[in-house]
Amino acid sequence: MAKPYELVIFDCDGVLVDTERLAIRIDRQVLAAMGWSLTEQEVVERFVGRTPEHMTRELSAYLGRELPADWDEEFTPLYRTTWEAELEPVPGVVAALDAITLPTCVASSGSHRQMRFTLGLTGLWDRFAGRIFSAEEVAEGKPAPDLFLHAAARMGVEPARCAVVEDSVPGVEAALAAGMDVYAYGGGVTAEAKLRRPGATTFAAMAELPELLQ
Repeated sequence: MAKPYELVIFDCDGVLVDTERLAIRIDRQVLAAMGWSLTEQEVVERFVGRTPEHMTRELSAYLGRELPADWDEEFTPLYRTTWEAELEPVPGVVAALDAITLPTCVASSGSHRQMRFTLGLTGLWDRFAGRIFSAEEVAEGKPAPDLFLHAAARMGVEPARCAVVEDSVPGVEAALAAGMDVYAYGGGVTAEAKLRRPGATTFAAMAELPELLQ
């Protein structure tokens, strides 16, 4: 018999909103402008699923100098303009959300400011308003379990009764470390094969998710 879940925790970028395909393109431009040329795959492996602070630390280490806290502000309009023009929900996720009757929330490495913008832009904000948690609220971002444990605690649900929907290696590892079942979406920028871990169920299309959670 399948475990009865009491909460489904969704990652945001790459699971609800298709930001990552667009952001990787801009990340490459930003990093190149700062003096670090990476391929798309290198950006995926280094940064997808991680916090902006992680990127800052990695870039500082590569450049061999500490970057000011606002180093990336000049690049923010690049992301916002691209998302305004091109951002859509992840294919199939709206229908999947319609079919899922369990309580849900969001737990993302992204900032509240970013989620307010991207979820609002794609019409998903109202589905999760009041149940959105950011790595800004915890000591350590993914792959540490802090964010998922924080979300479960705020929602009043034991970790063992939570299912997490993720699309990145750090996110999958964080959910498993939190003692939660994880459903790893392999239809995004990270190949399904790279997401496979003991305790993780991989799937290729959002249409599969409601049945997997039953």
